[in-house]
Amino acid sequence: MAGLTIGKFADAEGVGVETVRFYQRRGLLAQPARGRSGFREYTEDDRWRLAFIRRARGLGFTLAEISDLLGPAEARSTDEIVRAAEAKLAAVAGQLAELARLQCRLRRLVQVCAHGSSADCLALHVGDGQPGDGHLAGERLGDGHDQLSISAFSSPR
Repeated sequence: MAGLTIGKFADAEGVGVETVRFYQRRGLLAQPARGRSGFREYTEDDRWRLAFIRRARGLGFTLAEISDLLGPAEARSTDEIVRAAEAKLAAVAGQLAELARLQCRLRRLVQVCAHGSSADCLALHVGDGQPGDGHLAGERLGDGHDQLSISAFSSPR
């Protein structure tokens, strides 16, 4: 891989030249020295770094998080990577919980729009199904979904 120009380097890693340049502007990839040919030549270290960036992006890490993981001298320990991965895992769990809540609310909205009044549907008054929110009363089913009691729906007047 040593001695590849930016175009060949990008092709070999399955990215575009602009992606390589973008990572260079963000400080994630160094701009290599020019070889005897006058072109910048990418090395195996550059290849490893780009592959690391792509894998980390695939796991949901932001460019800032990747920069922290790589560090200025790439001297990060596995403990630091484990901590970062655990933090990312916790963040993903939080996002999944939020998406599950959103899914339940959307299910309730679909049910209200399909079986309730058009005014209730257009107002998007589905609340979060919590007691006292004045919007929907539902009960938890064994499968983790809410069963909606439309008769308990009270639209604001």
